Amino acid sequence: MTEQTEVLRYIVGPVCTNCYLLVNHKTGELLVVDPGDQAQLIEKQIEKTGAKPVAILLTHGHFDHAGAAEELADKYQISIYAHEAERETLEDPGLNLCGMIGEHKVYHADIFVKDEEVLNLAGFSIRVFFTPGHTIGGCCYYIADEKILFSGDTLFQESVGRTDFPRGSASDLIRAIREKLMPLPDDVTVYTGHDESTLIGYERMHNPYL
Repeated sequence: MTEQTEVLRYIVGPVCTNCYLLVNHKTGELLVVDPGDQAQLIEKQIEKTGAKPVAILLTHGHFDHAGAAEELADKYQISIYAHEAERETLEDPGLNLCGMIGEHKVYHADIFVKDEEVLNLAGFSIRVFFTPGHTIGGCCYYIADEKILFSGDTLFQESVGRTDFPRGSASDLIRAIREKLMPLPDDVTVYTGHDESTLIGYERMHNPYL
């Protein structure tokens, strides 16, 4: 990661989800990744950076990753991005799992992206990797210049995402990780949806699921 770039992690919500702020100090802009809950807390942290939010990136549509997206998008007048195959998960309470916290909610995205699409946001060139399996439209966001990957609930330290939720698929998930993520350089830092970050090279050597 270059000196001008900073990744800030905040643990939010009832299942301890990692929300990230990706700050580009050179442009004075930032991206919000997976704002799952506690919008006011995230707002306070955004204000502390002094940077301008320009977009929200969702790795997938489960409540614990998308729950605060709309409130933040409305406040800062910015767009929410998600993979095109994840619209159904976002908009179906049975698929976005909000019933787990006793709610009945529909989430949304403004811009639906495709596999291998490159987004130019906040001064970063971000490649989208379609990695279904945890959900039908899960994805990861890769910034090659910074050696950063936001993996959501696709890949964890010595583990992978759960596939026992509706529309989950263990075979799809493992295939996506092997084909999309494992070819990346060893020193790419993986910022996961829960728990601690890891490295691609470490997972290639030590992840028992791969």
